[in-house]
Amino acid sequence: MDDDALVRAGLRILVGGSPDIEVVAEAGDGEQAVTVAGAHWPDVMLMDIRMPGVDGLIATRRIRSRPGAPQVIVLTTFDADEYVLEALRGGASGFLLKDTPPREILAAVRTVAAGASSLSPTVIRRLIDHVADPEAGTRRARARSRLATLTDREREVAILVGQGQSNAEIGAGLRMSLPTVKGHVSRLLTKLDLNNRVQIALLVHDAE
Repeated sequence: MDDDALVRAGLRILVGGSPDIEVVAEAGDGEQAVTVAGAHWPDVMLMDIRMPGVDGLIATRRIRSRPGAPQVIVLTTFDADEYVLEALRGGASGFLLKDTPPREILAAVRTVAAGASSLSPTVIRRLIDHVADPEAGTRRARARSRLATLTDREREVAILVGQGQSNAEIGAGLRMSLPTVKGHVSRLLTKLDLNNRVQIALLVHDAE
């Protein structure tokens, strides 16, 4: 989803050329992106932030507010966009720079389609450092209050998710089986009213 037809064409050729990925639709603005999501219900959507009319931030929130919604990967120039964190809080599962190497774009699509995020803890820290936030204190208190509703074990799992650890790494560190870790992550999403691991990580970082 991008207002630049050339960018859309390049992504269509790149992604569509992979034997395990099918391109079902494209859109030139956020309003069209919401319509496409409802009509085709793809597994993953690549979403530009800066588009005319309804931008990628609003479109991402609308799409991700639906049960079982497609995963969204935000496209950004990073240095120019100040709204990446807002997109992630709106439900995006990660982001890609527009000059990301083709193999990494395909890898990110596959990763997000499998239910994981394509956002490393290093990137999260860079984003948080990059965006000046006058409401940081208020959000910190709110985040800590939400984490306080968790059990000790759930908080441990949340912190490790915030550090970018996989379920297997969490299980090894806390000596839990993989199904048990998955159960804890699922309960975290429900209790905290979040829809992916990236939002858990952001909440943990907000709480510091």
